[in-house]
Amino acid sequence: MSATTYRTCPRSGLQFEASAEKLMIINAVTAVVALLVGGILAIGVVLTRWPAVHWLDADTFYMVLTAHGIDMLIFWIIFFEVAVLYFCSSTLLRCRLATPKLAWAAYVLMLVGAVMNNVAVFQGGSSVMMTSYVPMMASSWFYLGLILFAVGALIACFIFFGTLVIAKRDKTYQGSVPLVTFGAITAAIIAVFTITSGAIILIPTWLMSLGVVQSVDALVYRTIWWAFGHSSQQINVAAHISIWYAVAAIAFGAKPMSERVSRMAFLLYILFLQLASAHHLLADPGVSTAWKVVNTSYFMYFAVLASMIHGLTIPGAIEVAQRAKGYNNGLFEWLRKAPWGNPVFSGMFIALIGFGFLGGISGVMMGTEQLNMIIHNTIYVPGHFHATVVVGTTLSFMALTYFLIPVLFRREMIAPTLAKWQPYLFGFSMYFFCLVMMGAGTLGVSRRHWDMAFSGAAMAYEWPGAAYLMMGLVGMSGVAAIAGGAIYIYVTVGSLLWGKKLDQGAVSEKFTPIPPTAPTVVAQSYGSAGFTAPGTFALAMVFLVAFVLYYFVNWKYLSTLWGLA
Repeated sequence: MSATTYRTCPRSGLQFEASAEKLMIINAVTAVVALLVGGILAIGVVLTRWPAVHWLDADTFYMVLTAHGIDMLIFWIIFFEVAVLYFCSSTLLRCRLATPKLAWAAYVLMLVGAVMNNVAVFQGGSSVMMTSYVPMMASSWFYLGLILFAVGALIACFIFFGTLVIAKRDKTYQGSVPLVTFGAITAAIIAVFTITSGAIILIPTWLMSLGVVQSVDALVYRTIWWAFGHSSQQINVAAHISIWYAVAAIAFGAKPMSERVSRMAFLLYILFLQLASAHHLLADPGVSTAWKVVNTSYFMYFAVLASMIHGLTIPGAIEVAQRAKGYNNGLFEWLRKAPWGNPVFSGMFIALIGFGFLGGISGVMMGTEQLNMIIHNTIYVPGHFHATVVVGTTLSFMALTYFLIPVLFRREMIAPTLAKWQPYLFGFSMYFFCLVMMGAGTLGVSRRHWDMAFSGAAMAYEWPGAAYLMMGLVGMSGVAAIAGGAIYIYVTVGSLLWGKKLDQGAVSEKFTPIPPTAPTVVAQSYGSAGFTAPGTFALAMVFLVAFVLYYFVNWKYLSTLWGLA
C-alpha cells in the first residue's frame, strides 16, 4: 500500500491529501459537465416558454424540460456537493480520506446513474418531469439511473462520516470541528434522510416499470417523493451556507459573531428543515389540514429562524471584520469597501441577498396553506425555486469555484475580467428572471404547460397583456442568465485546459495538525446603540419590512378572489 501524501497549497495554506484531491477534482469537473448539459437544455425551455418565440414542439419541450430539471437539480448540484463534503472533511481537517477505493466506486455509480437517466430521457418515453408522478410511467432505465446515482451519493456521505472518524482518531484537530465542517455534517445528515426517502419510493416505482409490482399508491408516492425532492434543496441550503461562512473567512478573515448560535442554527436545520417538503402538498386533498398546518407553520418556522440567524451572522461577521480594519464611517462603508471585484466574494454576497429576499420570503409565503392556493402549480413555483437553487446554491458554488481553480486545480484563472463580471450578469439576470416568473405565476400562468396561450383549445383562456409581457421578460432574462452561465463554463473549463500551471507546493507524507485557535473576542469600540454590526442590523430591518409588506400584499390579493354575498 503506497504511503498517503499531503500537498500544502502555497496560496492558501490548505493541505490536500492526494486521493481526496483527485476525487474532489473529478466530482467537481463532472458537476460542471452536468451544468453545461443542463444549461444547453435551458435554452430550449426558455425559448419555448417565451410566447413570441415558442421554439420547441410539445413532445420535445417536455423531454428537454425533464432532462433540464434532473441535470440541474440533482446531477450538477450533488456531484459538486460530494466534492464539497470531501473538502470539508479531508482538507479542512487535514486527514486522509476514508476508503478512497470505495469513494471511486461511489463516483462510478453516480456517473453511470446520471448517464443512464439522461439516455432514457433522450430516447423518448420518459418525459415525466422532475417529479415523475405515478401512474405516468417512464422507462425502467430512468428509475434505475436515479437509484444508482442515489446509492453512489449515499456511499459518499458515509465516506465523509468515516473521514470525520479518522480525523478524530488521529487528532488532526483540537476541540470541535470547524464551523464550515459542522455545516457540511448538517448537509450530509440531511442527505442521508433525503436519499433514503428517494430509495423508499423509487425502488417500488422501478419495480412497477418492470411489471414486478402492479401499482404504487399515488398519494403515498407524492408524499414520500417530496421528502426526497424538496429535501434535496435542504442539502443545498446547508451546503451553500457552509460555503458562505467559508468565503467570509477566506475573503475577510471573518469569524462568526457567535459560533455557538451558528451551530445551533445548523442543528435546527437537521430537526426541522425537511418539513418544508409539505408545502408541495398543500393543495393535495388526500392529506389532512392539521398535518399541513403543523408541518408548514409551527415546525417549519424553526427552520426559517435558523436561516434568518445565518442571514444575520454571516454579513454581520463580515461587517465586524471590516470595521476592525477601520471601515467605520456610517452604516455601510464596510460594505462599500468590500472586494466587489473579487468573484469569490461578489458571487457569495449576491447569492446571499437573492436567496434571502427572493427565495426565503416567497418560500415562507408558499408554506401558508391559504396563500399557497393562489400560486399552486403556476409558474410562480419555479420562480421561487430558481431563487433558492440557482441564485442561492448554484451562484454560491460558482463563487467557490473561483477560489478552487488556483488552490485545488493549481491553475491560474483565465479571463479575469470576464470572471469579475460573471456573478453580476448571472446573479442579477436570475434576480429579474425569478421576479417576473413569480409575477406571471401570480396572474395564473401554468407551471408546466408547453403553450400558455392554449392555442387551438376549444375553450381558450384570454390572458391579460401583462402575463404575456412578463413571460417575454422571463425569456429575455433567461437568455441573459444562460450567457452568464456560459461565461462561468468558459472560465472554469478554459482555466483547467489553458490556464498557467501553478506551483503545487510542498508535499509530505505527514499531515500538519490544525493549531489550536484563540477564543474569538468581538471588539465593542464601534457600532451604534450597542450593536457591533449596525449595518447588518439595518439590512435585517429592510428584510423584515419587505417580508411584512409581501405577506400583506398576498393576503390582500387573496381577499379579492372570493366575494362574500
